[in-house]
Amino acid sequence: MTVLTWFLLARFVHVVAGVAWAGALIFIGWFLLPASRGAGPAGGAFIQQLVRVQKLPKHLIALMALTVLSGLSLFYLDIVAFGPAWVHTGPGRTFSLGGAFAIIAALYGVFVNAPAANRLGALGASIQASGSPPSTDQAAELGRLQHRLYGAGRVITVLILIAVTCMGVARYIP
Repeated sequence: MTVLTWFLLARFVHVVAGVAWAGALIFIGWFLLPASRGAGPAGGAFIQQLVRVQKLPKHLIALMALTVLSGLSLFYLDIVAFGPAWVHTGPGRTFSLGGAFAIIAALYGVFVNAPAANRLGALGASIQASGSPPSTDQAAELGRLQHRLYGAGRVITVLILIAVTCMGVARYIP
């Protein structure tokens, strides 16, 4: 495989997976989580469907991995093409900053969001299986997990918006 083929493949994967990952995170953070939170118990059932049946966290992790790995490949290919000093140029610094924000968002998603979403889905499934309304403790845990997801979603949305902005303008930074 030639370097150009590798670059084009990495760029294709990075753009497509990155658009899907960032778009999903922004939609979830700005619209989906606030709406599900406002819907009360029905929102919990909806989130359970997304997490346990549709496997949203696994899809987001796959998109994140494709985005980050292809981005690291592109970064490496730029260093090979332009030399190590490229990292200290405007584009090099801006791509580095954007990549750092994307990686921080990815880690936040893997270590905060995914576990909370999985616990929320499992708790919702156990409540649904019992056929009765949630107990006081279960309701409190549902609220705590929803609050964690809502807060983490807002943090990740900001991190992803910064990353996307950096990626979008990096080539034009002197």
